[in-house]
Amino acid sequence: MGVPWTVQKVLAKDILQPGMAQLRTFLSEFKKQKKKAAFLYGPSGTGKTSAVHALAHELNLEILELNASDVRNADGIQSKLGVASQQMSLFSRSKVILVDEVDGLAGNNDRGGAPAIASLIADSKFPIVLTANDPWESKLSSVRSKSLMIEFPVYDYLVIAEIMKRLCARENVSVEESVLKTLARRSGGDLRAALTDLQTISISKTITKEHLGILGDRDREESMHNALLKVFKNSDPVIALTAFEHVGEDLDGSFLWVDENVPKEYTNIQDRARAYEALARADVYRGRIKRRQHWHFLTSVNALLSAGVAVAKDQKYPGIVNYTPTTRILKIWQANMKYQKRKAIAEKLAPLLHSSMKRTIKELPFLQVLFKKNTESSKAIADAAELDPEEIEWLQR
Repeated sequence: MGVPWTVQKVLAKDILQPGMAQLRTFLSEFKKQKKKAAFLYGPSGTGKTSAVHALAHELNLEILELNASDVRNADGIQSKLGVASQQMSLFSRSKVILVDEVDGLAGNNDRGGAPAIASLIADSKFPIVLTANDPWESKLSSVRSKSLMIEFPVYDYLVIAEIMKRLCARENVSVEESVLKTLARRSGGDLRAALTDLQTISISKTITKEHLGILGDRDREESMHNALLKVFKNSDPVIALTAFEHVGEDLDGSFLWVDENVPKEYTNIQDRARAYEALARADVYRGRIKRRQHWHFLTSVNALLSAGVAVAKDQKYPGIVNYTPTTRILKIWQANMKYQKRKAIAEKLAPLLHSSMKRTIKELPFLQVLFKKNTESSKAIADAAELDPEEIEWLQR
């Protein structure tokens, strides 16, 4: 097990993403596709790059990979990929061109990188696959319009556990199912992180709960768990004040952890109200720090966040609570993705409707009524705007 499990050991059938079938069809039936590029997007560790490697192996395709953040200008992209996008490989194998982390082109110094990729897509004789965490940067609009957009959403922890279970079975590694679920929960939906942790503890052919100790100080969530114990399972403000001194989280991250877990620990409504009052006051001071740079308020923020929440309860609560990270950031990301998808559809429709982007976005609900009926008019609009199946599905909801 000396090689990384994230790519070399994971097969296409193991990457349980809804977009995998769409990507497989795109690569295997490339000559029938309207668009010459597939744009994979989603949070880190959701299998975007691994999916391309796994499918290239399955379909016997040569893979030519370029990290867009390393080659940011038009000349560099053209020199690296220009010829490759036109010529067969040395042994006449077909190929797939992977441009990883294409959102790295969206900085001020890209010097034509995004337009160069858009031009490359238009002229390429081979499929091009792009990956990004956030594909909705305005500078990537020319790339999006020429690409099939495929979302790779964050994994559910049970899916990650299933992937690791398959991998261990293939590698003849015996592992307790509770260990896999623990690793999956700790990963926060990041498959790559879960596989990295799994490989770290795979020092023998049998993995037990005791092996989790190998992760030790690297385990951010475990240290945060201990910090929350000092706050929630303790009423001594002196002890609580030290709770967040050595955790691998910044101030904003600690806020989110406490906010997420207060309702789980404090079942009494009065205790919960007092805890949130302490959090609210801490947030007021935090706002003053951000707006006015009054850093002397930082001690007040820490005191309210730790000791303030700790003494909010009338008595300690018995039992064990499974403290979990916040889902708010994920929900914000999902909301942004939904809005940006709507914006991308409006970008395609606005020229056809002779309307501004802002007005087109406002009129999308009326178009959705038309698309839900699946009329000939809606099909004609979809063809004229070159809407992807995913975008058509969005309009039909």
